[in-house]
Amino acid sequence: MKFIAISAGIVLCILLTTRSAHAYIVPEYINAEISEAQLQGHGLLTWFGLKIYSANLWVSKKNNLSQNFLNQHFALELHYQRKLEGAEIAKVSIEEIKRLNIGTDAQQAVWLRSMKAIFPNVEKGSHLTGIHLPGEATRFYRDGKFLGEITDPLFGTAFFSIWLDTKTREPALRQALLGMK
Repeated sequence: MKFIAISAGIVLCILLTTRSAHAYIVPEYINAEISEAQLQGHGLLTWFGLKIYSANLWVSKKNNLSQNFLNQHFALELHYQRKLEGAEIAKVSIEEIKRLNIGTDAQQAVWLRSMKAIFPNVEKGSHLTGIHLPGEATRFYRDGKFLGEITDPLFGTAFFSIWLDTKTREPALRQALLGMK
């Protein structure tokens, strides 16, 4: 009986170790976009105790994202814990961009239309990823499949500032993503 308990404990430790190591394997589509990608940090967004999504920030090994994220390639991967409509994700995103005072009203209107056209509805287990390509575009993926891109370079700054700007609404998540926590 003691042998069975020890064996079960060893198997459980192996499963937990494998699961956590597997959770941070760089997805292939991110590897294709970002040279030598590695995990910078990860965190969880909750709202009144409800888990909304967990987030991973992938960067190139060559970069230190905490210094100047706007000039570097990176990927922000959100793993949703609940069902949300794509149009609502776009609406909340533009509200945060407005709160951060980035872009003109006209630019924000274009960005909102673009996000509504790209962002799909998500359910628990879905993941959306934004790839920041400074000076080029912001590319979006759902579950590893390309959705579309927004080519306005200022959009990338605005969009990723939601999480990474010092004035973010979620400073603890920012610190976790940047590996400061």
